[in-house]
Amino acid sequence: MSDTAGTPDYDDAAVARLRGFVEEIAGGRIVRMERQVRWRPAWFVDVERADGTPLHLHLRGDRSGDVAIFPELKREADIQRILADHGIPVPKVHGFCADPPCTVMDAIGGTRDFSGLDRAEKSAVGRSFMQAVAAMHALPTAPFEAVGVERPEGAEAIALVGLEAYLPHYRRTKSRPEPLLEFVIGWLRRNVPTHRTAATYIQFDSGQFLVEDGKMTGLYDFEFSMIGDPMTDIATIGMRDSYEPLGAPLAELVRYYEEASGEPVDHQAILFHVLQFSTLGTMQFTGTVGAPKPGDPHAVYLQFDLALRRSIVLALSALSGVALPDLPPLPEQPGGNSPLIAKLVDTLAGVRPLEPIDAAQKVQATELAEWISRIDRHGAVVSAADSADVVAYLGEDADDWPAALEARVLAAGPAEDAALIRLLAAIEGRRLQMFGPTAIGAAAMAVVLPKTR
Repeated sequence: MSDTAGTPDYDDAAVARLRGFVEEIAGGRIVRMERQVRWRPAWFVDVERADGTPLHLHLRGDRSGDVAIFPELKREADIQRILADHGIPVPKVHGFCADPPCTVMDAIGGTRDFSGLDRAEKSAVGRSFMQAVAAMHALPTAPFEAVGVERPEGAEAIALVGLEAYLPHYRRTKSRPEPLLEFVIGWLRRNVPTHRTAATYIQFDSGQFLVEDGKMTGLYDFEFSMIGDPMTDIATIGMRDSYEPLGAPLAELVRYYEEASGEPVDHQAILFHVLQFSTLGTMQFTGTVGAPKPGDPHAVYLQFDLALRRSIVLALSALSGVALPDLPPLPEQPGGNSPLIAKLVDTLAGVRPLEPIDAAQKVQATELAEWISRIDRHGAVVSAADSADVVAYLGEDADDWPAALEARVLAAGPAEDAALIRLLAAIEGRRLQMFGPTAIGAAAMAVVLPKTR
C-alpha cells in the first residue's frame, strides 16, 4: 500500500497481481500491456473481452519517492468518479487495485500536440476546455466532502487551502534551509485576498487535457484536487501555458471561462495563486532535490524546482512592485573536472538501452552530467557571490549563509520585504544563470507570468 514515507513496489509479482485484477474487472484477457515512460508507474492496456469487443485502458500507479501530498491514490479515483457522474469529460474509472495501488480507467485518445490544428479548431478546443473548467467549478461540493476533500471556511482558509495541505509534507521532508520558501510562506499569509470568500471544487493543477481530430477528448490528472478559490485553476492553466501551450491564447481562454461561468475573473487573485502554486510545487520536491533519494527521477525534480523558483520570483516581483536586480553575466571558465565529466558523457553515449524505460534513464543521466558540468564551471563563483550578498545584508559573517538567511527571514517584519525580495531574487537569478543553459533548465528559461488579459 501507499504511504507518505514509502514507495509502492511495482515489481514483476505486483504487476502480475495487477494484470489479474484488470482481467477480472474487465471480464476479458489482456492482449497488450505497455509501460508508459514517465516518472510514475503507468501502463496502456488492451483487453479482449469475452464477447470479443476490445477495451482500451490506462493504469495509473502511485508516484515513486516521498513527494505525495495526498498519499492515498484512491482519493483521486473517488474524485474522478464524482466528476464523471456529473457529466465532466473525464476517463471512466473501472476499478481501483489496492495492491499494488493503481487506478484502472478508460484510455482517452488524443495528444497535447496542437500543431496540426488551424486557428478555428484551436479556439473551439479552448472553448470546450474552459467550459469544462467552469462546469467543474459549478459542481456541488458535498460529494467531494463525502470522500474526504476538506472544505475551507473564510477568505484566509479559502486562499491558503493549498498551503495548509502542502505544509505538513514540506516540514517533514525539508532537507536544507529554504530562505526563499520561508519568506514566501510568510508573505502569502500577510497578503491574502480577503475579498475572495466563495469556495468551489478545483482541480488545482489544471490545464491537462487531450485533443484528437480537432476536438477535446477529455481532462485528466486530479491528484491534487481541493475545494478552494476557483481562480487557482485559472492561475495553473496560465502557468502551464508558458511551457505547454494550450492551443488558443491564454487571454482568449479566460474570455471563454468568463462566458461559461457568467463571472469576470479576478486578475490580481490569479497572480496571487500563481505565486502560491509555484511555492507549493517547490515545497513538494525540495526535500528530495536537496537530498536525492534512490530511484527518484532527479533530473525531472531539478527541472520542476528551477522552473517553479523562476515563477516564484517573477510573481513576487509583480505582486510587490519590487524590481528584479540586474545581474552581470557569469564569467566563462573551464571547470577543474571537465575532462572527467566529458568522459562520463562519452561513456553514457555508448550505453545501448534495451527498453524505452532504460532509454529514459539514460537521458536523465546525461542531463545530470550536464548539470554537474555547470556546477564545476560556475559553482564556486555563484556561491561566493551569494555568500557576499547575504553577509552584506546581515552585517556579519555567516559560515552557513543559507541557514543564517533563513533565520533572518523568519525574524524579519514586512519592513524588510523589499530588501529581502531583491536579495532572494539575486540568489535565484544566479542559479538560473548557472543552470538555465542546460537541457534541464530549458523549461525555467521559458517561464513567463500568465497574460490573462
